[in-house]
Amino acid sequence: MATSPDSLVLHTTDNGVSWITLNRPAAMNALTWDQRERIIDLLAGASADPGVRAVVITATGKGFCAGADLRGAPSAGGERVAGDVARMIRQGAQRFIGAVLDCEKPVIAAVNGTAAGIGAHLALACDLVLAGESARFIEVFVRRGLVPDGGGAYLLPRLIGPQRAKELVFFGDAVSAAEAERLGLVNRVVPDGELAKTAREWAERLAAGPTRALALTKQLVNASLDSDRAAAFAAEATAQEINMTTADAQEGVASFVERRSPTYRGR
Repeated sequence: MATSPDSLVLHTTDNGVSWITLNRPAAMNALTWDQRERIIDLLAGASADPGVRAVVITATGKGFCAGADLRGAPSAGGERVAGDVARMIRQGAQRFIGAVLDCEKPVIAAVNGTAAGIGAHLALACDLVLAGESARFIEVFVRRGLVPDGGGAYLLPRLIGPQRAKELVFFGDAVSAAEAERLGLVNRVVPDGELAKTAREWAERLAAGPTRALALTKQLVNASLDSDRAAAFAAEATAQEINMTTADAQEGVASFVERRSPTYRGR
């Protein structure tokens, strides 16, 4: 009997936070095609829904995501020709990671166990990364004779520099949560039993913030390492122009002048 995508990726929205939970604990949440497509859709929905102001991605069981489960991918059939693999990567792993990077709401990863391969990149593409003490990050590709996909060679050097990135992808060794925090791969490590609570606290704090300002800030930071100073400054000026038309920006200024706490509504 087939398992529905809705049960493989659980979804709830609570207090302005969209909770996206991988739910294949028996398979260490190895990512199927159906799961990937559902998460892409949920992230796009979060961007478009004014009732969603932050996103948390986490998982059930002892694994965050053990990588791609290629057994769940639909088969095109026939003989493979030049270009098939590149097209599969563009439409699959790269589109998946791009959906996280391009989501207009801040996205938190709550890493509850092993994050390997595309699972590690799913976590590292998020805006903030919380890790339980038992979490591990593994660039598993070299162990299979593969090149990293899902933006690994793009994300890692920007997070920890090229030399450290090469160490991780050349050797494929497991990185503990504590070491990941030391390297700068994660924002904070917490006891496993406090991971969901901390993720909720962070997400609800973001959900109470100026949503459009956060979206524009995310875009600026993500683009900054690919821009020269002139382009970055031009993008900053444009973001400021756009943001000053929002109700939240006007509320922020008014609350400062009136010496009170602001109330942001995500508009």
